[in-house]
Amino acid sequence: MSPRLAAAFAKDRPALVTFVTAGDPTPDATGAILDALVAGGADVIELGMPFTDPMADGPAIQAANIRSLAAGTRTADILSIAAAFRARHPDVPLVLMGYANPMLRRGPDWFAEAAAAAGVDGVICVDIPPEEDDALGPELRARGIDPIRLATPTTDAARLPQVLDGASGFLYYVSVAGITGLQQAAQGSIDQAVARLKATTDLPVAVGFGVRTPEQAAAIGAVADGVVVGSAIVELVAQHGADAPAAVRTYVQSLSEAIASSRKVIR
Repeated sequence: MSPRLAAAFAKDRPALVTFVTAGDPTPDATGAILDALVAGGADVIELGMPFTDPMADGPAIQAANIRSLAAGTRTADILSIAAAFRARHPDVPLVLMGYANPMLRRGPDWFAEAAAAAGVDGVICVDIPPEEDDALGPELRARGIDPIRLATPTTDAARLPQVLDGASGFLYYVSVAGITGLQQAAQGSIDQAVARLKATTDLPVAVGFGVRTPEQAAAIGAVADGVVVGSAIVELVAQHGADAPAAVRTYVQSLSEAIASSRKVIR
């Protein structure tokens, strides 16, 4: 596991993992939004790579992808945003999240090398199944970047070992069988799923998809190692555009405080 991700999940509270789309509303505006996430208390940043066909994402992130691509965002811009973030925040983990086409079109070796040079700690590639990850994953691991895998409610005991094989950083539990942002799983099902996953792996388990309110984040933080929030933040960016940092910071701070106080009470 990358040292920065290890440190983020070693704190005495669950990690708050936040997502925004690179280049939304413009590449130049993304840096200030990332800074607002950190200022609000985010422990891990997921930077989405815009793509024309984001099949796992709901309307909010789909729209963010369209805005970003319309603003001219390219892979070079994303890597530049990542490198600038790393220079400003040397200790905050940064994860690129996206789809295979932008990551592989110049070759997995090129992408892994470029991501490492930009200071990226982990990569989530949504549409490469573990069984077919014979190129990108090895190239990332060779450069000290964590290939972060996804588990879902349909990941049964027979398939989970394949998901975990070669995974590092943390295990991202997608709490609903569907796309981002539209629904949240019942807390009871999340409790059971996290207990099952933690009995199988030593990786931290972070739960996402559908988390919007501080209360939801606190309830998940009571059982998980991390809480992932994305669509609600992306919607703030859609609402405020380049003026989003203030609203993003306030919202993220409410999540961070709820997660911290929740775990303190339960302990």
